[in-house]
Amino acid sequence: MRFKDVFSIIGPAMIGPSSSHTAGAARIGFAVRQLLGEQPLTARIELFGSFADTYAGHGTDFALVGGLLGLAPDDPGLPESMAEAARLGMAIDLLPSKGVPMHPNTARISARTARSEVVATAASIGGGNIEIQEIDGFEVKMSCAYPTIVLVHLDRQGIVASISAVLTRHSLNIANMQVKRSGRFGETLTVLELDDNWNDGLLAELTAVPDMRSVRTISLEMKRK
Repeated sequence: MRFKDVFSIIGPAMIGPSSSHTAGAARIGFAVRQLLGEQPLTARIELFGSFADTYAGHGTDFALVGGLLGLAPDDPGLPESMAEAARLGMAIDLLPSKGVPMHPNTARISARTARSEVVATAASIGGGNIEIQEIDGFEVKMSCAYPTIVLVHLDRQGIVASISAVLTRHSLNIANMQVKRSGRFGETLTVLELDDNWNDGLLAELTAVPDMRSVRTISLEMKRK
């Protein structure tokens, strides 16, 4: 876990009541929105552990939906996010589950637009920090504390070298890298956590790498609307 300043340790600026159940939940929703690339039309939200037990009292429901709407944890509109989602025509299906999660504050969100969809499982691990554990069936471990690029591509010899070459041309250093294969020569998910942020030129070059299927990004530096 990377802490950038003392406020990352004592807790984030947020709408309460809980950094784990509210601030962390908002960041989970926002990360899923970024993976999707736009505001979802539908979202199926499964809650596990203490999220399932106390979501209404602790604001986990409106925080997750607020994140999907693009709201920051300290946005004063966060408590009204359920009503705002309904006004915008976003269909929300909230399902408390009896399943046993890896972490007690866990949500699985299946979100969809007319053009894309994503299924992600994430946990709120304290102090507003989160960990994404699964994306579209690929097991990962992402803190989202760094600017993060999520790639889906075919598994072939040399493609990781091609990706690294693009980053080198843009003078970007990899803080952490994960490569998850569905099978030899099948689809692969590669997570790049970077020391510095990307630019549009970098993303365009990654998209043009042969056998690249998708390029998605996550940055939790949210600004209040």
